Amino acid sequence: MNKLRKILKGSYLSLLFFFLYIPIIYLIVYSFNDFTTGSGRVVYSNLGRWRGFTTANYAALLRGDAFDSILITLEIAIISSIVATLIGTAAAIGIQSMKRRSRTLVLNVSQLPMVNPDLVTGITFMMLFAFVNSLLVRMNMAKIDDMLRLLIAHISFSIPYVIFSVLPRMKQSSDMLYEAALDLGCTPIQALWKAVIPDIFPGITSGFIMAFTMSLDDFVVSYFAGTGEHSTLSVYIYSAATKGSHGVNPALATIIFIPLVALLLAVNLRNIRKERNYEIQNKKVKMKNGGK
Repeated sequence: MNKLRKILKGSYLSLLFFFLYIPIIYLIVYSFNDFTTGSGRVVYSNLGRWRGFTTANYAALLRGDAFDSILITLEIAIISSIVATLIGTAAAIGIQSMKRRSRTLVLNVSQLPMVNPDLVTGITFMMLFAFVNSLLVRMNMAKIDDMLRLLIAHISFSIPYVIFSVLPRMKQSSDMLYEAALDLGCTPIQALWKAVIPDIFPGITSGFIMAFTMSLDDFVVSYFAGTGEHSTLSVYIYSAATKGSHGVNPALATIIFIPLVALLLAVNLRNIRKERNYEIQNKKVKMKNGGK
C-alpha cells in the first residue's frame, strides 16, 4: 500500500512538472528554429516545424521595436517594483500597528485591487488618465506622458501584493524587538531600519519578486493605461500577433523568462544558505549542551 502511494505521488508530480515545464522547454528550443525558410512568418502553422538551427531570432531582438519594448518593460518593472515595495512595506508596518477594526477595514480595501478583474482595472486607469489629461489641457499644462501613466498603473496594482507579502512576516515579528531597540538608545527611525526591517526582510523580498513578476506579466492594464507610444513587451507581442507582418518572435518569451529564473534562483539560493547556517548553529548549540 505504501509503495502504491509512493508510485501515485511520483506519477502525479511527474505529470505536474511535465505539463508545467514542457511548454517552456519547447518554446526555448524552438526559439532557435530557422523561420526564414518556407513562409518566413512566425505563426502557429510553422511554429512546430523544425527548419534548422539559427540564432537569428535573438539577433532580431537587438534591433527595432522589439528591443525597445524589452527595455521599456524591464525599466517599468524595476522602477514600479522598487517603489511598490517601499510603499507596500511602509503600509504593512502601519497596518500592523493599527487597532483590530481599523486594520480589518484597511485590509479589505487593500484587497480589492487583487480581486478586481484586470479588465475593469485597465479601463478605470484609462478613464482616470483621460480625465486628468483633459483637466491639464484646460489649465494649459503638459499631459501625463505614456511612461508615467504606465508607471503609476503598475505601481498601483503591485502595492497590494507587497502588503500581503510583508504582513505575515510582520505578524511573526515581535513588537518587543522595536521596543528593545528604543531602550538601547535607537531613535524610532534607527529602530525601524536596524531592527524591524532586517527581521521582515524575507517578506519584503517576496513582495518585490511578486511585484516584479506581476509587472512583467501584465498585459490588460498596460494595454489600456498606455497609448502605444511606449508599448510594453506584452502589448508588443499582442500587436505583432494580430497586426504584424512577421508574426511573433518566440525568442521574446525566452528573453523575458531569463530574468525571472535568475531572480528566483538568487532568492532560493539565499534561503538555502540561511537554512544551512541555521542548522549549523543548532548543531553547535546541541554540542555545547551535551547533545541534549
